[in-house]
Amino acid sequence: MSPRLVRGADDAAGRGPDTPIEITVDGVPVAGVAGQTVGGVLLAAGRRAWREGPSGAPRGIFCGIGVCFDCLVTVNGDRDVRACRRRARDGDVVTTQSRAGDR
Repeated sequence: MSPRLVRGADDAAGRGPDTPIEITVDGVPVAGVAGQTVGGVLLAAGRRAWREGPSGAPRGIFCGIGVCFDCLVTVNGDRDVRACRRRARDGDVVTTQSRAGDR
């Protein structure tokens, strides 16, 4: 996935105008565009990692298609949501997760 955001007016697929949304990630507002996944919003905002694995290593988007579990976040209280598969909705509250120390 690319962290670059393509404006709707410039999209070769003919997407309509962008509809801005805002989600909150760990208490910080993050701007996005309707239709983006939670992972897409985070990448476009410049975040490449938002979870820690058991070793403490940073994790974010790895496969980008929902096969792996590297991009897990909590969305509106639901744990273990794959950020690459979940469409962001205006007002979503996202909390990052950590498995550091689990073995």
